[in-house]
Amino acid sequence: MDRLTCFLGLLLAVFSVQACSIAPPPDPAIPGPAIRKLVLQRVSAVIVTDRQNLSRWVNRGFSSSQAPGDADGGSATPITPDGYFLTADHVLARMAGRNVFVIASVNGNLAPFKARVVWRSESADLALLHIARSTPRHYQFTAPDRWLPLGTPVIHGGIATGFKSGWGRLGTSLPPESAFTGTRKFKIDIPLQPGDSGGPVVDAHGGLVGINSAVEFLVPMETAFFVDSEANRPSVRMIASLIETDRLGKGRAAARVE
Repeated sequence: MDRLTCFLGLLLAVFSVQACSIAPPPDPAIPGPAIRKLVLQRVSAVIVTDRQNLSRWVNRGFSSSQAPGDADGGSATPITPDGYFLTADHVLARMAGRNVFVIASVNGNLAPFKARVVWRSESADLALLHIARSTPRHYQFTAPDRWLPLGTPVIHGGIATGFKSGWGRLGTSLPPESAFTGTRKFKIDIPLQPGDSGGPVVDAHGGLVGINSAVEFLVPMETAFFVDSEANRPSVRMIASLIETDRLGKGRAAARVE
């Protein structure tokens, strides 16, 4: 009887673990006008250039005549109230010897700020930046212990198509953070363009799911067909640890590159 009791207890434990590993159905809520407004209020961009100042270009409404001809760019995602942003690492691929700016909303207007690179990971295609400016309008990641099932409705906030595209869905299920470390790649069924890299992927409640990374196409017979877009979900605890370490060091340390 003792052996049977132990066996049944073990079987129940195994079943419980398996049950916990099954994703729940997706939240039926879809991103509405209020969430789109929230994303618009937090729109941010990254510019890599030889220029020392972008104020004239920004103040003239990003006129083509004032645009920095050498610039590389993408989107950025504010994640704290004190100036920390995430972006896609490949946006910074040619930053050596050049200036990195974040263009962010301040008091309802866009303004450029020189940014400091805190951390980069080529394998995760993520980078953490900091500007010496408060950023009260920022995102918070969805809870790390929460399932994000396949089919969860989302929108994105990239500067190229974020305000023109409709809402889409997760093409990959994201388990709770305890089930993975580092970074998880996931798919969204929303067409993206290169300038969207580094922008936020947001759920129907305004929670940050992850960061836009790449676009995939099939190109048969010279015609491109959209397949899927890719994004990255970093460990929330990892990002929080990087930020806390940087705050304590007051930005004196060199950027950490992985």
